[in-house]
Amino acid sequence: MARIAISGASGLIGHALCEALGADGHQLLRLVRGQAGEGQVSWDPARDRLERSALAGIDGFVHLSGESIAGRWTAARKRAIADSRIASTRLVAETLARLPNKPALLCASAVGYYGDRGSEWLDEASPPGRGFLARLCVDWERACEPAREAGLRVVNLRFGIVLDAHGGALAPLALLHRLGLGGRVGPGTQFVSWLSRADLCGAVRHVWASPALVGPVNLVSPAPVTNAELSAALGRVLHRPAVLPAPAALLRLALGEAADEMLLASQRIRPAKLSSSGYRFQDAELEPTLRKLLSQ
Repeated sequence: MARIAISGASGLIGHALCEALGADGHQLLRLVRGQAGEGQVSWDPARDRLERSALAGIDGFVHLSGESIAGRWTAARKRAIADSRIASTRLVAETLARLPNKPALLCASAVGYYGDRGSEWLDEASPPGRGFLARLCVDWERACEPAREAGLRVVNLRFGIVLDAHGGALAPLALLHRLGLGGRVGPGTQFVSWLSRADLCGAVRHVWASPALVGPVNLVSPAPVTNAELSAALGRVLHRPAVLPAPAALLRLALGEAADEMLLASQRIRPAKLSSSGYRFQDAELEPTLRKLLSQ
């Protein structure tokens, strides 16, 4: 079994992956700020500090750390979001590059890389889009270059929206529908590329075990849906109407630029590398996935 360091272990994705990788028998080293205890590694990315000696002999590093993008984006907020990803990734990449055993680096990214692309089908070969999130993802992935240049295997995990019954985007959406307040967001025609918690864990395990997979890998189901289809499916699963739309103008008033990029942007994405490398999805279709998750 492997020895794997992981940052962002307390977040939704990090918690799920720690459970899955731990269940596989891997030894995990969780990065923490402040004094490190057993099974932990101390770091402070804001001060460019990472305890390199504690990483000696690791087989891989899963880098998930980054400040939440939720909420209204002020100029200061955007700087904090970018700095938390780019600076920490560069620190990790440079530290790993100096280790003699060349561990693999699996680094988070996001489907925000593609920007707002309407109904266009996108895969890992598609160019980046426009906007703050697209520029952020380009710079985030580029921050891995010191590790690539040192000959390490680097994978950029472009996460879609992760559906989990106990957190993330699904819990508040389900609550709104249970209260009879559910409905499409904006026009409802924008595509949502999603992934279940089970396939999140399964796909990362698959990537870890597939040395030929390098560079960007889309972590999304093979069946993206429109926002209106997502809302209608939630309504059917929860036996509630889904007829109260959230107008785009109101969302922009509340969230500004973030509304356009997080809620109204359309990304219709294929998991081309996962599919071609033989990954078999546990949850390929939305409505059965929602029924399974919301019955838990």
